[in-house]
Amino acid sequence: MAPHPGIDTSAIKDKARKDLLDLLEGVRGKKNLVIEKALAGPIGLLVTFSVLQEYGVDKVFFLENDNVDVSQKNVIFLIRGENAARSIAVTRQIKRLQKNSSSEHEFSVFLIPRRTLVCNKILEDEGVLGDVSVEELPIYFIPLADDVLSLELVDSFGDLYLRKDPTCTFLTAQALMLLQQGHGLFPRILGKGDNGRRLMELLIRLRAEATAEDSTGVGKLGMMPSGSIENLIIIDREVDFGTVLLTQLTYEGLIEEKFGIKDNQAEVDVSIVGPGPGQQASQAQSGLKRKIQLDSSDKLFDQLRDSHFAVVGNILRKAVRGLETIYENRHQLPKSTAELKDLVSKLPGYQANQQALKVHTGLAEEIQKYTQSDSFIRTLEVQQNFAAGTDPSVHHDTIEELIARNSPLSVILRLLCLESCVSGGIRAKDLENFKRLILHAYGYQHLLTFDALERMHLLEARTSANVLALPGSAPAGTKTNYNYLRKVLRLIVDEVNEQEPDDIAYVYSGYAPLSIRIVQCVLQKQYLLNLTKGVTAAASQNNGVNTTSHGWHGFEDAMKSIKGDTFNKVQKGEEAATKARQILSGQGGKKTIIVMFLGGVTYTEIAALRFIAKQEEAKRRILICTTGIVSGNRMIDVAVEKGDLSKVPS
Repeated sequence: MAPHPGIDTSAIKDKARKDLLDLLEGVRGKKNLVIEKALAGPIGLLVTFSVLQEYGVDKVFFLENDNVDVSQKNVIFLIRGENAARSIAVTRQIKRLQKNSSSEHEFSVFLIPRRTLVCNKILEDEGVLGDVSVEELPIYFIPLADDVLSLELVDSFGDLYLRKDPTCTFLTAQALMLLQQGHGLFPRILGKGDNGRRLMELLIRLRAEATAEDSTGVGKLGMMPSGSIENLIIIDREVDFGTVLLTQLTYEGLIEEKFGIKDNQAEVDVSIVGPGPGQQASQAQSGLKRKIQLDSSDKLFDQLRDSHFAVVGNILRKAVRGLETIYENRHQLPKSTAELKDLVSKLPGYQANQQALKVHTGLAEEIQKYTQSDSFIRTLEVQQNFAAGTDPSVHHDTIEELIARNSPLSVILRLLCLESCVSGGIRAKDLENFKRLILHAYGYQHLLTFDALERMHLLEARTSANVLALPGSAPAGTKTNYNYLRKVLRLIVDEVNEQEPDDIAYVYSGYAPLSIRIVQCVLQKQYLLNLTKGVTAAASQNNGVNTTSHGWHGFEDAMKSIKGDTFNKVQKGEEAATKARQILSGQGGKKTIIVMFLGGVTYTEIAALRFIAKQEEAKRRILICTTGIVSGNRMIDVAVEKGDLSKVPS
């Protein structure tokens, strides 16, 4: 997808990179850099180590390893300002260096994205505040792609739904506020979910504070409704846990399921993808890992990433035929120096294509083995039947068999949580039986795991057999009623063309992600009315349904059956300033829709939104923002107790 004319993601990346390098340049001479592990990936998306070396960085250490040495006078710590534990670790390492070194050191602490009172207090109480230079590094959104901005807050899901920590909501509000300051106010903020409403209210409050501080009126035009942005749509992850728990079936989603993706990179055994540029062929069988870059710089991956895995083989075969044609023509000697120059200039591209083809063929082959395993097939069958609304008790024997076979605990818990989410809970007797089996098979420490899952409302006992049978059977917004929504929003599409898809349901082989259907309620009203009710454009006008209206008009009943508050807030400015902005920005051109996922987004949801973006590209662009990437395994991992009670000394 092309960069956005209104919000240029590459400009956001360039600014973050410049801010970091400016701070490094401000520390004269050679320096050691001590970085929080969780920040290594995001910083790696901005700068390479060679660039850091150009700005005087001699060595890089991880804060958690506590092994920074005394080789350089200047020591820089790079941490998140909200994390008290990291601030304490910094003070301890500063004291250790001061004690063990015979020479004096100059310490700097760079706090991402802001300096906090907690950090100041810790540095002061530990007696090191006077010995360090503290600077803010206001890095918020980091581009993962031309159309994806992420805060890369790896703990955001656990913070929001398990620990009830609203910090990531505040950081999201600040990040969105920076977009507003640069491009004008979001003309309309609408969304679904309790945390989403809090985010909207924070944005309104931050705007009021900015207006109060700007007594000169200089920034007034910048805080008028944007001429390039149409809407901000906020999706609270809590409204649709079910989609995350399903196995992702796009190519990028399956790489996440099988290998895991972190900061646009996957670590894969070299025996699968072959040795990298700096590795010898003899190392391919040694069990070494290789980091594979997964972004739009790889043109083949850019074609594959959003495709259903069933069509990946065809794309790879087409790429192979293209390379074969090139190599068949390689013996045709150039007739002129211009042709020779053109051939030489293309050689690096041919070599890169060959290497990419080798990597993705290896990945696809390994994923195919994974998807053809008996465990995967049976698990996927149970998941799809749960999503389709079949009687969940029919599949309990399969889940019990998976437990008996000692399948990974995450597989078992994903199935149970999926049943709980889409069926309004699990029958109490069955839930107790599953808990007993899991405790016996995997350990009694998972009493704590069950407690965490219950606090996140991922695993609950069914209180009434018919609690989710009809709309209105429970108070509006208390639960997501998948049984009702399955019909009114057509979450299940029986006939899906995975080769040439015509609906977002292709990403899950027939299940349309509820979170993306919610977005379609705003962006594609007529399509959704036609899909769910067979209502044509003319008929919808006759029935008084305005498909060009803003907000949730026409889908109010569906919104009442989804968990959390529904909100639709219009932001206005002074009439004269608004007209001035319209004149400056122009009336024509496509506007941008910003879809903000609070609590995380999956790769399949990104693929589904890109599918919608292609359909809507004549009218508007879609920019995806998120607190981070989430998946079923990552969601479950937040709750799983890592300790082993059997090893606790008596």
